[in-house]
Amino acid sequence: MFHGETLDTVANVIAWFAFIIVPPVLIVAFLAVHIIPEKIAEKRHHPQLGAIKCLCFLSLVFGGLLWPIAWLWAYSKPVFHKMAYGTDVDDSHEKPIGKESAIKELEQLRARAASCLASTASSSGSFSLSSSGCLGILPASSLSSRCPSWE
Repeated sequence: MFHGETLDTVANVIAWFAFIIVPPVLIVAFLAVHIIPEKIAEKRHHPQLGAIKCLCFLSLVFGGLLWPIAWLWAYSKPVFHKMAYGTDVDDSHEKPIGKESAIKELEQLRARAASCLASTASSSGSFSLSSSGCLGILPASSLSSRCPSWE
């Protein structure tokens, strides 16, 4: 079929193809296979999506040994999550929490903490909640000397 210089040229082309094209294709295929459990968990609204993503990453580090565990975990039904939260799916990763809702939630928590502290304050000391969110169990007279943010 090929003889002499033509055979050498064909061999060089095949060698360059094997050294330049094949490794990147294999790396991309390896990475694409390793994110399959992550995509499955995301599609199924798995509540442990973050942990499955972490396991997929660790599987890359350990040469794919953990990948079957991530695959099984992505298809598993989270029984204990349903017992704790009343549902076996989690939609929190679909709805990004904005800064406004986080601030609103923080203000609600501060108000609840302040009302709880007001009802449980004792005569020997006091509970205090500053505007910065610091919570302390100190006598009222020592608040300003120990923490400059207490007003």
